[in-house]
Parts: sequence; C-alpha cells; structure tokens
Amino acid sequence: MAKLMEKKKRKLSQQQEFEIMKLVLDKFLWLGFGIMSFGLYQLYVTTDLSGFYVMIGGAAILVIFIWILVREYEITGF
Repeated sequence: MAKLMEKKKRKLSQQQEFEIMKLVLDKFLWLGFGIMSFGLYQLYVTTDLSGFYVMIGGAAILVIFIWILVREYEITGF
C-alpha cells in the first residue's frame, strides 16, 4: 500500500529552475510597478501624502525583489 502512495519527484534542470524563477519574479516586478503607479496617481489626485506612502510600499516590494535576486543567484563580474 505504501508503494502506491509514493510519488516520484522530478529534478529540474538549472534552465527550468531559472525559467520558473523568472516567471515568479516578473510578478513581483509588475506588482511593485503597479502599486507605485497607483501611489503616483493618488499623489496627483489628492492633496495629502497618502499616495507617497503607497509609493514607498511599492518601492519596498521592488527592494524585496532585488534581495531575492541577489540571494538566489550568484552575480558574476563583467
């Protein structure tokens, strides 16, 4: 019975891992850009600083994006 429950796990190649990571990180990039754009719109429409705080939140998401990139991939010199 235990044999039937076991699943084989496939190993991904480095190229496949990189492609999946690009898809995930692309979503972070779009999310950060969208939030910063919304903050800029709020800053334009309203007179208070709430849009500025939203822009800071979008920038924080982009900083997290950079941190994940640096942590996951080795940066090579040019």
